[in-house]
Amino acid sequence: MTTAKQSMWTPLLVTMCVGYFLILLDVTIVNVALPRIGQQLRVGGGPLAWVTTGYTVPFAALLLFAGTTGDRLGHRRMVLTGLAVFGLASLACSVAPTLGVLVGGRAVQGVGAAFLLPGTLAVITKAIPDPALRARAVGVWASVGGLALIAGPLLGGLLVSTVGWPSVFWINLPVVAAALVAAVRVLPHEAGDPRTRPDSPGAALGAVFLAAVVFAAAEHSWLAAVLAVVTLGAFLLVERSSGQPMLPLVLFGRRDFALFNLGAFIMNAAGQGMLFLVALMLQDAQGHGPLQAGLAMLPGFVPLAVLPSFAGGIINRFGAGRVAAVSLMVTALGIAGLTLVGKDTPYLAMVMPLLVWGAGLGLLTPALVGGAVSAVSADRSGLASAVNNTARQAGGSLGTAVCAALAGPVLAAGFVSGFRLAAVIMAGLCAAVAVLLLIGVGRSRTAPG
Repeated sequence: MTTAKQSMWTPLLVTMCVGYFLILLDVTIVNVALPRIGQQLRVGGGPLAWVTTGYTVPFAALLLFAGTTGDRLGHRRMVLTGLAVFGLASLACSVAPTLGVLVGGRAVQGVGAAFLLPGTLAVITKAIPDPALRARAVGVWASVGGLALIAGPLLGGLLVSTVGWPSVFWINLPVVAAALVAAVRVLPHEAGDPRTRPDSPGAALGAVFLAAVVFAAAEHSWLAAVLAVVTLGAFLLVERSSGQPMLPLVLFGRRDFALFNLGAFIMNAAGQGMLFLVALMLQDAQGHGPLQAGLAMLPGFVPLAVLPSFAGGIINRFGAGRVAAVSLMVTALGIAGLTLVGKDTPYLAMVMPLLVWGAGLGLLTPALVGGAVSAVSADRSGLASAVNNTARQAGGSLGTAVCAALAGPVLAAGFVSGFRLAAVIMAGLCAAVAVLLLIGVGRSRTAPG
């Protein structure tokens, strides 16, 4: 690996990592700002959760569609479009006068993120032909995710406490502008593959289904539940009959693939759902400021940046199935520890549950992604990774809605009991899927590539 070779791809890698960083930063940075948003816009509980799910629903629903569209039109075009859409939506969020406008802006942000994410990795892998250099570049790209998760609570807390909640959105603007200028200069032009046809009907039905499920969970709407069932049926029919389906259902006939993606779904359902409630508990219920809350949440995020670097060797030794199962069980223990948290709980009593929770998640993502990819043939590894990412984002959307509905408004008498009930349910789901993985997958030997 020579310095000359590195210098050729370093500007491109940095630009793509900036885009990836923004996408993940927006998950944790906004969570810290939610209590202040709720206070200023006079909303809370379930309605406030839409600030989070408004972003994750279109993000999850359009990931697969955006990936195939990038294959057809060229990923350079999708990256530039995603950055522009994300930046304009961030501007709209920063000046939003009402919850409805803010949620609308967040939805457009999610569309931009869906366009951007698949392209960032695709551009890196296509632009760097040398396998060793490409592996190193992908590793750098992946590590950025952990850094974004750590930076979110700290940066969000600092911005909200000193400038105000709109700053967590307008901070994106100069970064997006710089990334756009750099991307125009360094991204290679590509023709795309006209034989690839994006599954527009499947994407539309998938988006409506996911939105209906989340709305039904958040608002207890039977009409939305019926719509979800109808659109799910239509989605399955479309995918079965499509020549180029967005989500090839035959993949889920493989037990390993299905279980690893179920694990990914539950991981984010529990993680993002409880993260939403922990932010409300620390600020609105316990009275901590945004910066204090951001610092308080760090024990849950630091392991996410440290442990993945050890994942390959551990998974090679024990197998992706066992590592995923044990990690989910550790995650369940950490979340279960939050059932002891109340409005008067000393912070030191929260440190260990948060740390255990984060330690579980630290090895879980590499095991689940690696396991899902290994469950299919090599020519479908990209699709398998995209499906796993979609499962994680969909889980985060539904988990946030369910946890918000269980806990209710922070100032209501039942918030603490609802918080604890949500922790019990999410810990139970993690433990149940851990058992399924242990029984159904066992010693699947997959290290993240």
